[in-house]
Amino acid sequence: MSHSVIIAIETATEGCSVAVDTAHGVVERFVEAPREHSARLLPMLEEAMAEAEISSAQIAAVAFGRGPGAFVGVRLAASVAQGLCSAWQVPALPVSTLEALAAGAAREHGAARVIAALDARMGQVYWGAYSLADGQLMEAESAEAVADPEQLAAGIYGGISGRDYFGVGRGFAAYSHLLPRPRAGLAADSLPRAEDLLPRARSLLAAGQAVAPDQALPVYLREGV
Repeated sequence: MSHSVIIAIETATEGCSVAVDTAHGVVERFVEAPREHSARLLPMLEEAMAEAEISSAQIAAVAFGRGPGAFVGVRLAASVAQGLCSAWQVPALPVSTLEALAAGAAREHGAARVIAALDARMGQVYWGAYSLADGQLMEAESAEAVADPEQLAAGIYGGISGRDYFGVGRGFAAYSHLLPRPRAGLAADSLPRAEDLLPRARSLLAAGQAVAPDQALPVYLREGV
């Protein structure tokens, strides 16, 4: 069975990244450059595709971080994914940015149970709890949410405070005075990366759950954004 080439883009936070998933491995570009995502994203993608020796004709789908995250960043990823999918006539693969953050904790730190948290501004965090299923995919233990740090600290969704989780994401850094250090460790400076969209993207594509370009929609979590 031939390998399906997937392009992934993630711009929901301060980090801007792209990844090309090929039969020979993943080629990624990542930069932390707030307010420069729109200028950097497509040149980074062109560079990664050139290094991977991949042309647009070989691409099977485009994965993107659908949020939650910064409004402008989430909207950028969705709109670029729509444009690329329309131009290349391929489907889209929306993936939770929080799940990608959790998948990065599994990849980098070997974490099996993760609380992913991003700074949502306005004194709140975007967060979700995840566990590694079959050693491959991060599965959500509850619906991703926006909440006050005190609510997350209290473990209002499923008694989180009583379990051994690894914490990841800058929500922990922004509210370190309110959020206790998770028992299994903490990577408070981590940002979601495009390569960590790929495990879920591969699963969605294999299951026939890709969507049409006009259904490549952002998820903000906040009402009325």
